[in-house]
Amino acid sequence: MSELIEMTVDSIRVHMPTGQHVVILKEKEAERYLPIWIGINEANAIALRITGITPERPITHDLLVNILGAVDVTVDRIVVTSLSNDVFFARIMARLDGRALDIDARPSDAIAVAVRVGARIFVADDVLERAGVLPEADKEGGEAEKPAEDDEKLTVFREMINSMDLPDLGKDEPGES
Repeated sequence: MSELIEMTVDSIRVHMPTGQHVVILKEKEAERYLPIWIGINEANAIALRITGITPERPITHDLLVNILGAVDVTVDRIVVTSLSNDVFFARIMARLDGRALDIDARPSDAIAVAVRVGARIFVADDVLERAGVLPEADKEGGEAEKPAEDDEKLTVFREMINSMDLPDLGKDEPGES
Protein backbone atom coordinates (compact mmCIF):
# COMPACT_ATOMS: atom_id res chain seq x y z
CA MET A 1 0.00 0.00 0.00
CA SER A 2 1.17 3.48 -0.82
CA GLU A 3 2.22 5.88 1.93
CA LEU A 4 -0.31 8.65 2.53
CA ILE A 5 0.68 12.33 2.61
CA GLU A 6 -1.54 14.77 4.52
CA MET A 7 -2.73 17.77 2.53
CA THR A 8 -4.76 20.93 3.11
CA VAL A 9 -6.95 22.86 0.70
CA ASP A 10 -4.82 25.80 -0.39
CA SER A 11 -7.18 27.48 -2.82
CA ILE A 12 -9.66 27.24 -5.66
CA ARG A 13 -8.40 28.74 -8.91
CA VAL A 14 -9.92 29.50 -12.28
CA HIS A 15 -7.94 28.98 -15.46
CA MET A 16 -9.01 32.18 -17.21
CA PRO A 17 -8.66 31.13 -20.86
CA THR A 18 -10.87 28.05 -20.38
CA GLY A 19 -12.93 28.98 -17.30
CA GLN A 20 -12.02 25.59 -15.77
CA HIS A 21 -11.79 25.35 -11.99
CA VAL A 22 -8.90 23.77 -10.12
CA VAL A 23 -8.66 22.88 -6.43
CA ILE A 24 -5.10 23.25 -5.19
CA LEU A 25 -4.11 20.93 -2.35
CA LYS A 26 -0.91 21.73 -0.44
CA GLU A 27 1.25 19.20 1.31
CA LYS A 28 0.91 19.92 5.03
CA GLU A 29 4.60 19.43 5.85
CA ALA A 30 6.21 20.66 2.61
CA GLU A 31 5.85 23.06 -0.31
CA ARG A 32 4.43 20.60 -2.84
CA TYR A 33 1.03 21.24 -4.39
CA LEU A 34 -1.48 18.99 -6.13
CA PRO A 35 -3.79 20.67 -8.66
CA ILE A 36 -6.99 18.79 -9.47
CA TRP A 37 -9.41 19.96 -12.18
CA ILE A 38 -12.96 20.08 -10.80
CA GLY A 39 -16.41 21.19 -11.91
CA ILE A 40 -17.90 24.58 -11.12
CA ASN A 41 -20.46 23.17 -8.66
CA GLU A 42 -17.82 21.33 -6.68
CA ALA A 43 -15.55 24.39 -6.77
CA ASN A 44 -18.38 26.51 -5.38
CA ALA A 45 -19.16 23.89 -2.71
CA ILE A 46 -15.55 23.86 -1.50
CA ALA A 47 -15.17 27.65 -1.78
CA LEU A 48 -18.36 28.34 0.18
CA ARG A 49 -17.15 26.29 3.12
CA ILE A 50 -13.57 27.57 3.05
CA THR A 51 -14.71 31.19 3.03
CA GLY A 52 -17.30 30.59 5.74
CA ILE A 53 -20.29 31.50 3.60
CA THR A 54 -23.43 29.58 4.54
CA PRO A 55 -26.12 29.37 1.88
CA GLU A 56 -29.74 29.87 2.94
CA ARG A 57 -30.60 26.29 2.04
CA PRO A 58 -28.32 23.25 2.04
CA ILE A 59 -26.50 22.58 -1.21
CA THR A 60 -25.89 18.98 -2.33
CA HIS A 61 -22.73 18.43 -0.26
CA ASP A 62 -24.43 19.88 2.83
CA LEU A 63 -27.33 17.50 2.24
CA LEU A 64 -24.95 14.54 1.99
CA VAL A 65 -23.21 15.52 5.23
CA ASN A 66 -26.60 15.99 6.93
CA ILE A 67 -27.71 12.52 5.80
CA LEU A 68 -24.45 10.93 6.97
CA GLY A 69 -24.89 12.59 10.36
CA ALA A 70 -28.53 11.53 10.62
CA VAL A 71 -27.55 7.87 10.20
CA ASP A 72 -24.52 8.20 12.52
CA VAL A 73 -21.82 7.81 9.86
CA THR A 74 -18.56 9.53 10.85
CA VAL A 75 -16.15 10.58 8.10
CA ASP A 76 -12.60 9.91 9.31
CA ARG A 77 -10.61 11.06 6.29
CA ILE A 78 -10.59 11.21 2.52
CA VAL A 79 -7.82 9.83 0.34
CA VAL A 80 -6.91 10.67 -3.25
CA THR A 81 -5.83 7.14 -4.08
CA SER A 82 -4.79 7.03 -7.71
CA LEU A 83 -4.35 8.76 -11.03
CA SER A 84 -5.16 6.96 -14.27
CA ASN A 85 -5.43 8.51 -17.75
CA ASP A 86 -5.35 12.02 -16.21
CA VAL A 87 -8.30 11.17 -13.91
CA PHE A 88 -7.94 11.26 -10.12
CA PHE A 89 -9.74 8.73 -7.90
CA ALA A 90 -10.62 9.11 -4.22
CA ARG A 91 -12.15 7.26 -1.28
CA ILE A 92 -14.12 8.55 1.69
CA MET A 93 -13.06 6.58 4.76
CA ALA A 94 -15.88 6.55 7.31
CA ARG A 95 -17.27 4.58 10.27
CA LEU A 96 -20.71 3.31 11.20
CA ASP A 97 -21.25 1.45 14.49
CA GLY A 98 -17.55 0.57 14.66
CA ARG A 99 -17.55 -0.79 11.10
CA ALA A 100 -15.14 0.75 8.59
CA LEU A 101 -16.69 2.11 5.40
CA ASP A 102 -14.64 2.70 2.25
CA ILE A 103 -16.70 4.75 -0.22
CA ASP A 104 -15.68 5.47 -3.82
CA ALA A 105 -15.91 9.20 -4.68
CA ARG A 106 -14.64 11.82 -7.06
CA PRO A 107 -11.87 13.81 -5.34
CA SER A 108 -13.88 17.04 -5.69
CA ASP A 109 -16.89 15.56 -3.88
CA ALA A 110 -14.70 13.93 -1.24
CA ILE A 111 -12.92 17.25 -0.58
CA ALA A 112 -16.26 19.11 -0.38
CA VAL A 113 -17.40 16.60 2.27
CA ALA A 114 -14.06 16.73 4.13
CA VAL A 115 -14.08 20.52 4.50
CA ARG A 116 -17.64 20.33 5.90
CA VAL A 117 -16.91 17.70 8.56
CA GLY A 118 -13.32 18.67 9.37
CA ALA A 119 -11.92 15.37 8.06
CA ARG A 120 -8.27 15.11 7.16
CA ILE A 121 -7.28 14.99 3.48
CA PHE A 122 -4.60 12.59 2.26
CA VAL A 123 -3.02 11.81 -1.10
CA ALA A 124 -1.17 8.60 -1.97
CA ASP A 125 2.53 9.41 -2.31
CA ASP A 126 2.75 7.87 -5.80
CA VAL A 127 -0.04 10.23 -6.95
CA LEU A 128 1.79 13.20 -5.46
CA GLU A 129 5.06 12.05 -7.07
CA ARG A 130 3.39 11.88 -10.49
CA ALA A 131 1.17 14.98 -10.39
CA GLY A 132 2.54 17.17 -7.60
CA VAL A 133 3.98 20.57 -8.43
CA LEU A 134 6.71 22.53 -6.71
CA PRO A 135 6.34 26.32 -6.96
CA GLU A 136 8.53 27.81 -9.67
CA ALA A 137 10.23 24.42 -10.14
CA ASP A 138 11.12 25.19 -13.77
CA LYS A 139 12.95 28.41 -12.84
CA GLU A 140 15.27 26.56 -10.46
CA GLY A 141 16.37 24.34 -13.32
CA GLY A 142 16.97 21.17 -11.31
CA GLU A 143 16.82 17.98 -13.36
CA ALA A 144 15.05 16.26 -10.44
CA GLU A 145 12.15 18.66 -10.84
CA LYS A 146 11.38 17.58 -14.41
CA PRO A 147 8.54 15.11 -14.93
CA ALA A 148 9.22 11.49 -15.79
CA GLU A 149 8.68 10.39 -19.39
CA ASP A 150 5.31 8.82 -18.60
CA ASP A 151 4.14 12.11 -17.12
CA GLU A 152 4.96 14.35 -20.07
CA LYS A 153 1.23 15.04 -20.63
CA LEU A 154 1.16 16.69 -17.20
CA THR A 155 3.89 19.19 -18.17
CA VAL A 156 1.40 21.57 -19.83
CA PHE A 157 -0.79 21.34 -16.74
CA ARG A 158 2.16 22.08 -14.41
CA GLU A 159 3.16 25.09 -16.49
CA MET A 160 -0.41 26.41 -16.44
CA ILE A 161 -0.63 26.06 -12.64
CA ASN A 162 2.77 27.68 -12.08
CA SER A 163 1.70 30.63 -14.27
CA MET A 164 -1.57 31.30 -12.41
CA ASP A 165 -1.51 34.50 -10.42
CA LEU A 166 -4.91 34.59 -8.77
CA PRO A 167 -5.78 35.48 -5.17
CA ASP A 168 -6.13 32.67 -2.65
CA LEU A 169 -9.46 32.12 -0.92
CA GLY A 170 -9.84 33.34 2.63
CA LYS A 171 -6.96 35.79 2.42
CA ASP A 172 -8.73 39.08 3.26
CA GLU A 173 -10.89 39.07 0.17
CA PRO A 174 -14.48 38.87 1.41
CA GLY A 175 -17.29 38.03 -0.95
CA GLU A 176 -15.22 36.18 -3.53
CA SER A 177 -16.08 32.60 -4.48
